[in-house]
Amino acid sequence: MRSMRVHELSEDISVLKMEDVSLPAPGPKEVRLRLKACSINFPDILMVQGKYQFKPELPFAPGMEGAGIVTALGSDVTHLKVGDEVVAGLRIGGFAEEVNASAEACRPIPKGMDFVKAAAYPAAYLTAYVALVIRGHLKAGETLLVHGSSGGVGMAAVDIGKLIGATVIATSASDEKLKVVKARGADHVLNVTRGFREEVKALTDGRGADVIYDPVGGDVFDESVRCIAWNGRLLIIGFTSGRIPSVSVNMPLIKGFSVVGVRAGEYGRRDPEAGRANIEAIDKLAAEGKIAPYVCATFPLERAVEAMNMLQNRQAVGKVVVTMD
Repeated sequence: MRSMRVHELSEDISVLKMEDVSLPAPGPKEVRLRLKACSINFPDILMVQGKYQFKPELPFAPGMEGAGIVTALGSDVTHLKVGDEVVAGLRIGGFAEEVNASAEACRPIPKGMDFVKAAAYPAAYLTAYVALVIRGHLKAGETLLVHGSSGGVGMAAVDIGKLIGATVIATSASDEKLKVVKARGADHVLNVTRGFREEVKALTDGRGADVIYDPVGGDVFDESVRCIAWNGRLLIIGFTSGRIPSVSVNMPLIKGFSVVGVRAGEYGRRDPEAGRANIEAIDKLAAEGKIAPYVCATFPLERAVEAMNMLQNRQAVGKVVVTMD
């Protein structure tokens, strides 16, 4: 089967090359999947560059999440059968026509979703759910400020925030991208290139945002500290700006806010029961048609580097997906 793999870590993600690879038989607790789609996430890029906290052994194929059809079962697998259409949490291996995946990490595709959308929703919506519900304790009537709102995890946060009943202020560096976010339900949209501190205060009668969802970091984080409400929660999702910021601890003291780290996958690994409950929650929302990812582009497997470049160069709106047909 074909797979896009990397043999050496490099800042230049074009080191990914197509190869013919033979897979071993699935292990006792694994299933073989014929993948139909795999979404692109920033950690895929960071892993190729050697910058992510999880560093897989070389060579490897990126691809954290995918959707496909079960074609073989390990000896201990009883909850799946050949022919099942599933979504799978992979961590790596999704840039391939086939993959052996942990059976525990596979579950049925929510009713009404095709393979592309199924591959695109789990990581983004799980991150948003864990951040806003579990770690941020967002409540109806509060104000949520979502940075990077035109990206996959940002759009998911806008959706979850609105479902909870919050007033959502969404930011991006592009007016065109913000039009899409506004059309998907954000109450207010702000372009961060013109600054947002004073506008957030004006929209909240001077209080500031109760919860701030920040996958961007850098200057956006710095300005967020200046417009967070008393007892606010500043949620750290990632650093797509490239700069990891810092905060003087007198600021949380004086303003009474919390800085909260969010790693949705690690949360589930450390507390598997809670992790399963979180996954069940987003799957239920997806099956009810209350959440669905916005996919702006699809690319065939052999053009996976182009797909990654679209994300890396800030050209994507929502999710980008690689397909295997």
